[in-house]
Amino acid sequence: MQAKSLEEAFQQICSMEAPLGERMAAFSAAVRRFGVPFAEAYDVLVARLGSGKAGSKAPVPGETMPPFLLPDTTGRLVSLEELLKAGPAVISLNRGHWCEYCAIELATLSQALNEIASYGASVVSIMPESESYTAKASDRIGNAFGILSDIDNSYSLALGLTIWLGEEVRTLYLSHGLSLEQYQDSSSWFVPIPATFVVGQDWKILARYVDPDFRKRMEIEDIIAALKSAQD
Repeated sequence: MQAKSLEEAFQQICSMEAPLGERMAAFSAAVRRFGVPFAEAYDVLVARLGSGKAGSKAPVPGETMPPFLLPDTTGRLVSLEELLKAGPAVISLNRGHWCEYCAIELATLSQALNEIASYGASVVSIMPESESYTAKASDRIGNAFGILSDIDNSYSLALGLTIWLGEEVRTLYLSHGLSLEQYQDSSSWFVPIPATFVVGQDWKILARYVDPDFRKRMEIEDIIAALKSAQD
């Protein structure tokens, strides 16, 4: 059924059975189809980030994943060490509960959770938001896995993934009721470049996906391939 609004398209895409790349492309097409002014601003932002080689300093496969100790939606502190004691970890950095692209990725990860867990792996998302807002993202996926608060983008800074959204995007977001200052308890308007890291129990990065174009994310099949390679 053809969606009649961007929200309807978003809901359809979250529940569709298709590779993540196809879902992301479908949502980008919907943004343009419904004339939402974000599309052109996003093109400019992505071009700026690409020309500046944003994210190029992030850790690569074979390197040790930096540690973290961050609160979940209940305030409990969760460490990378704790996760890796139980098995490999899939770590997804996301912009926030308000980001439809992030929500589509998290929905896809939750749908693939049983397959990921079959390799003994856990999934965690990290967002630069206070717990009341990470809880909204968690509720949307039925609390399928942990979502942690990276206030002030401290962890994404350590990974070399923090970027400034820019004045044009800030103005657009505020005009559409998106107040990152409220969500993040910060006036910086910094967010992470969305990225996914598959980390083995030895803390070594098995695979990663980092792209300044936040409209693209790591495919589930690539996550599974990395987890499988760790068992071979």
